[in-house]
Formats: sequence, C-alpha cells, structure tokens
Amino acid sequence: MPPASLTRRETVAGAAALALVAGRAAAQTPPEATGTVSVADPSGARAPLPGALVSNGREVVRTDAGGRYRLPMPGDGAVFVIKPRGYALPRDADNLPRYGYIHQPEGTPAALGLRYRGLAPTGPLPAAIDFTLTRSEEPDDFDVLLFTDPQPESRHELGHVRDTAVARAMAIPAAFGITTGDVLFDDLSLYGRSNRIVGRIGVPWYNLPGNHDLNMQAPDARYSRETWKRVFGPPSYAFHHGRALFILLDNVEWFGPPVPVGSNSYRGRIGEANLAFVRNLLAETPPETLIVLATHIPLWTDADPDARNTTADRDALLDLLRGRRVLSLAGHTHTTEHHYPAEDHHHHVLTAVSGSWWSGPDTRTGIPCADSRDGTPNGFHVLSVRGTAFTTRYVSAQGEPDPAMRILFESEPRAGAPEMVRASLPLHALRPPVPQDALADTEMVVNVFDGGPRTRLTCRIGDGPPLALTRTRRPDPFVTELYARYPDAKKSWVKALPSSHIWTARLPADLAPGAHRVIVEGSDEYGRPLRSAVVLEVTGARG
Repeated sequence: MPPASLTRRETVAGAAALALVAGRAAAQTPPEATGTVSVADPSGARAPLPGALVSNGREVVRTDAGGRYRLPMPGDGAVFVIKPRGYALPRDADNLPRYGYIHQPEGTPAALGLRYRGLAPTGPLPAAIDFTLTRSEEPDDFDVLLFTDPQPESRHELGHVRDTAVARAMAIPAAFGITTGDVLFDDLSLYGRSNRIVGRIGVPWYNLPGNHDLNMQAPDARYSRETWKRVFGPPSYAFHHGRALFILLDNVEWFGPPVPVGSNSYRGRIGEANLAFVRNLLAETPPETLIVLATHIPLWTDADPDARNTTADRDALLDLLRGRRVLSLAGHTHTTEHHYPAEDHHHHVLTAVSGSWWSGPDTRTGIPCADSRDGTPNGFHVLSVRGTAFTTRYVSAQGEPDPAMRILFESEPRAGAPEMVRASLPLHALRPPVPQDALADTEMVVNVFDGGPRTRLTCRIGDGPPLALTRTRRPDPFVTELYARYPDAKKSWVKALPSSHIWTARLPADLAPGAHRVIVEGSDEYGRPLRSAVVLEVTGARG
C-alpha cells in the first residue's frame, strides 16, 4: 500500500521536529580540533604528511592520507604535533621549538591576580589548527645536552647560568638540548632573557616546567602554568628523534598558595591525563623504540624522599613502561643519582646547573662555586644515544682539577677539631699530611661525582696490596667544610646531606713516613674506566 500523503502543516511540523533533534545532537557532540600536518620544502611549497601523530594531551591520533586529524576539544586545552623522525619543528629566534597550540577562549582570568602575565583570550576554536614541519636528517647516533635547575633567582644569577653551563655547552656538539625544570627561581619575568641566553647554544631547546616555574598565586593546579603556556606551549608533550621517543611530562601538582608559607603546597604526580597520554602514545610506538622520559620531580630519590621529592603515581607509569627500554631523567633535588627500578629502566637524577642554588664563596670570576649538597660540582650531563643504546656523562660547569672524582682524607681527631683550627687548613685540598700514629683513625673518602650502584672502585697505595673501598651513604667532607666555613655565602636552606656516590676506606696503619702515590680506579655506571690519583703524605708520630 502506498504511503499516505502528508498535509503541508504536517510536513512543516515534521521538518521542525527533525531540526530540533539535529540541533540537540549537535549540542551534545563534543567540539573537535581539526587541522593538517604538512611538510614544507625549501621553496615553501607544502605537502600533506600522512601518519604523523597529534595529541590533545590525552588522545593520540594519526593523520590520514591527506595529513588531516581530528581530536576532541571539549573545553580549555591544547593540541600539539609529535614530531616524527626525520622532520624538524619550526623554531623561534631563541631556538624554542613551536610544537603546539593552546586553546583557552577566555584567556587567563584577570580575577586570579597572577603576578606574571598569562594567556590572552584565544577566542573560539579555530576552523583548522595546522602544523608545518621541514625535512631534517636524523642519524641513529646523536648527543643531547641535559640541563636541570638552572634556577636563577635574579638577573645577576642568570648571568652565572650564561657564564658557566651555557658557555661550556656551546663547545659541545649536540642535536638538541633539554632543561628538566626550574628554568627560573619564581621570577617568571626572566623567561625572555633566559631563553635568549640558552638559545645562543644554537640547537633546538626543549623545556619542561618545575615547581619554581609555577604561577604561585593560582588557587589550584588548573591555572598554575599560565605563564609557562604563554612562553613555551603545552607543559607535557613528546617528539621522536632518531630511534628514540622523548616524552616530557609535567609532574608538579600545585595545591595553591601555601598556608603557612613554606608548607607542602605541591607534590610529584604524573596525573590521570598524562598517564592516558603515555598509554595512547606507546600504543602507537614500536616496542623496540628507546623511550627517554623526562620529569622535573624524580620518580625515586635518595634525598629526602617525601611527597615533594618523589612521584606519587610512579607505579602506574612503570606499568605502562614495563617491557620497554627506558631512560628516565629528572632534576629537582640538586643531587646526582642513579636508580634501576626495572631490568631495562635506568632512572637518572641529573646534576643541577645551579648546584647549591648558586651558593658558596665566589671564585676569581665572581661566580659562586655552587657545589651541590652531595658534593658534586654544579654542571650538566650529555646524553649519547647510539641506536637504541645510551650513555650519559657529567660535565662540570666551572671546571675541576679532576672532572670525575674527588679524593680526600679525613681523620677523626680533625673532624672534631674547633672551627678555628679547621679553618686554618686548605679547603680545596683537605689532604693535610697525616701523622703516622693517626693513620688508623683516618678515612679515605672518594666522591665519584656521577657514581651509583653499578660503579666499581679499587684503590692501591704505592706498591701495596689493593685496598677495598666501600660505597657509603654519608656527607661529603668537602661541602661540609665549605658550608661551615662560609655560612654567609650560601642560601639558608643549603646544607651537606648524605650522598649516594661516596666510597670510603680506612688507611693502613703501617704506612711509612714519606709521600705515597694513591691510585683509585675502576668503572662507572656504564662500565667505562675511571682513574684518579693523589699524593698522601705521612709524617712521623705526633709529639
């Protein structure tokens, strides 16, 4: 039977009902960010890039044959491209890679009263958020400069960053650099000058925020990265280089202005969105890829492992990384540490560029010696990636007589001597002649600046038998002496703390008076040879 004919009134009413349903459906459909990823050739012509990864910080999608992508964007958020191997991101004049777009229609609320400028309103979601890359040769073997905690508190201290770590890094060939947080020390107005200085190293420089990069007037985590987003872009992101995937995650969770001042106002936490991002990103990543993960707050630390110094949900992250070859990097504690949470996971807490927060007596250059709390001179690391294998090496920012270790002799009577007697001893040696009858009470203390649980050491004095060295958790006598002698030259919170890379041995009691050659040798965390030597003077018995 043919359908009955509809009257005009019925037809109009039906159309209206359909329009209402369609409108409601559209209102319930989450907004989407759309756009393309393309490649520009030297002439400026662009071609679509299929298969490139794009993310909103949670979901990860691949571009289609036309280079197009679609991602949910239900409210404020960000979209960023995950640079594939063999391509380069655009960079600004200070070599900051431009990898993302911040979507915040209303901008940073003025009512927050932030001390440092946040985001201007971005307006409605653009019709297209496009990313343009260029082709770039990327060999399997490359080096990366690793900074953490430059942390200048003033324009004057920013000059120290320029004249130490940056000056030294400029002479080291590298594909790019990374700073794993605390780019500044609370004064976010210095970002412009800091980026200009670091940009002169001349390579792409990726940055990760720390707890001193926060907008500390923000009432909670939602608006705690407003200045960071304006200057750098999305705080968590990723990129490929060679056969490695670099994942940078903001793991500082802000609770709001501390009450009272100095209370625990943040903690280390990856967070549910970042974990989802890692999960989705790894699902698109071949299992043989080397994963280099960077956070500011360590996953593990030997230094004060409270909520502000470790990551609360690290086990959830470990579950995602299980079975992968992983190097995870962190800063924050101003110590140098190596941890091995799984067979193929090496966690490296990096040496701070600022060391002891630019504390200590000035050298002849007018720059504080800045030795860290665990005895490591301030500096940075170089990551060397060779295919999917890697090593790291420590670089002293101000130069050391021995760049690998410091060998000292500490006698029990001397350790208990009054300050005025201790102050008469040479600080940079701490190796005074030892009376023969004090040998049994004297300990050799060896600080391997970048040592850890896989470092192996032996010692030989003259032609004597090998002397066993024991890894010992204890303060470094050099920084203990340094801070005691120059209390007015350090920040109030700086003090020597037990170090994870010290080895000790009692001196043989039967050494004859005279000068003895002391050789310490062995291998570092990667099995590379270590060797250092000093002269030990033994005098006659004390009168």
